[in-house]
Amino acid sequence: MSRFGLASLLFIFAFLPARGQAPPKDAAAALTETIDRHLRQRLLQAKVAPAPLADDTEYLRRVYLDLAGRIPSVAETRSFLADKRPDRRRLTVERLLSSPRYASHFASVYRDLLIPEAATNFFVRFQQGGFETWLKLQLADNVGYDRLTRELLTESIGSRNGLEFFTSKEPSARTFYAAKEYRPESLAAGAARVFLGVRVECAQCHNHPFAKWKREQFWSLAAFFSGIKSQPLGDVIGPGDYDATKKDIMIPGTDKVVQARFLDGSQPDWQKSTSTRATLADWITAPKNPYFARATVNRVWAYFFGTGLVEPIDEMIGTESASSHPELLNLLAGEFIEQKFDLKFLIRAITATAAYQRTSAGPRGEKGVPESQADPALFARMSVRGLTPEQLFDSLTMATGFRDSGDTNPFGEFLGKESARSKFLTKFANQTERPIMAQTSILQALSLMNGKITSDATSLEHSETLAALLDAPFLSTADRIETLYLAALSRKPNVKELDRTMRFIDDAVQSAKAGDDAKSRRVAYNGAVADVFWAILNSSEFVLNK
Repeated sequence: MSRFGLASLLFIFAFLPARGQAPPKDAAAALTETIDRHLRQRLLQAKVAPAPLADDTEYLRRVYLDLAGRIPSVAETRSFLADKRPDRRRLTVERLLSSPRYASHFASVYRDLLIPEAATNFFVRFQQGGFETWLKLQLADNVGYDRLTRELLTESIGSRNGLEFFTSKEPSARTFYAAKEYRPESLAAGAARVFLGVRVECAQCHNHPFAKWKREQFWSLAAFFSGIKSQPLGDVIGPGDYDATKKDIMIPGTDKVVQARFLDGSQPDWQKSTSTRATLADWITAPKNPYFARATVNRVWAYFFGTGLVEPIDEMIGTESASSHPELLNLLAGEFIEQKFDLKFLIRAITATAAYQRTSAGPRGEKGVPESQADPALFARMSVRGLTPEQLFDSLTMATGFRDSGDTNPFGEFLGKESARSKFLTKFANQTERPIMAQTSILQALSLMNGKITSDATSLEHSETLAALLDAPFLSTADRIETLYLAALSRKPNVKELDRTMRFIDDAVQSAKAGDDAKSRRVAYNGAVADVFWAILNSSEFVLNK
């Protein structure tokens, strides 16, 4: 908890800006300084020297991937590198947070978090469009995370036949319920994991062997959703009858009925509300809730660093999990509450920290990392993270100028018109939730090497990037190589890379047996430049967020 404490929250709230407005810049800056101080003290205690700050190109690519979900364009990179203002990094964050890309990218992040079933369930995937649109609207308006949570937990279930849901394209949070098949136990488990940072579903059938959760506790939480009934609608599960005031549930396989009760053991005050879900939402999002703010800031921290302040991030309470920086976690939670659960405020503070701006590279460009800096929980250097499927696809299209002509409707796969994006995301859907543990399968690697996007991107007939590059008469070979590096890696090649690629292109032209035929030499030259682009796109640096 912050230095003000919960007792002062009402006084603080009266002077905070309305939601949707950026909080005072000095509030985020003050939190940044406090975070830096906590982490610096920990490094001193551990006798670990932190890595140096990342250079501008490394930082720019990282912050674009994290906030916009894609790498920057060549023009955006050149503009940033030409900017000499001392606060250009902070200004870049502000610009990205105000852009549509922020809302679009984080909507996909929270969609995957809230309805992971979409990756394997076609009917959920078909319904996710309205859900993602709903998330975009919430994020674009910068509504408080407590309000977003409350609206999801109290969303209208819909009519009994559920048909209007399958045909409606209106923004709605109802997909969360459809993904859980309108089952109280699944809804309780999903809500607890995302909003409270706990996995209680292991206690669904028996007492958890390692955590404090008991079977009765799990079903007492599920009782808040007991008024929701499901029924089969053909091949899918739809909503049945709904009783908004039902407060109890029978534990399956027993004759025991349990009443709705919060996870901290406290009893709901039913006089304040007649809706059980609204009562649960009130408790979850209350500033005094011991779980909600801590779970949220831990998840946001883990998103930007690859490692949470508590690991595993979904087992924060009731297990042996402990925070690597307990005071910092409590501080962040307290400030998050004081700023009315403003996600952008939290992002501003985190992305300005020295920890976030540190390099992931080894000393002096070497591959090795000092053993003392290897512990990700120290945040002595930035961890290398794998890209999400969405980040990888959108970065490929940004680097190559690829245009997707397919149908984004999920039914497109049955009509032979499925979009390249849909195919790509399906193929890469088995990524781990922990980005620092991300691995690429053989199928995924082959897709990057020989898939349609990469093939078209490195094809002299189809690539917009190569066409523009090779048709520009004022560019030298070094200029073209530099542009390819900027397009894919958001940086210029170093001396060794430039020398190696220029020799490769020269050797390709010399070995083409072109003689004095200018056209043949030109074909060999263009083909070698395309090969360089292919190699860059298939490098580990391109598929990682460093």
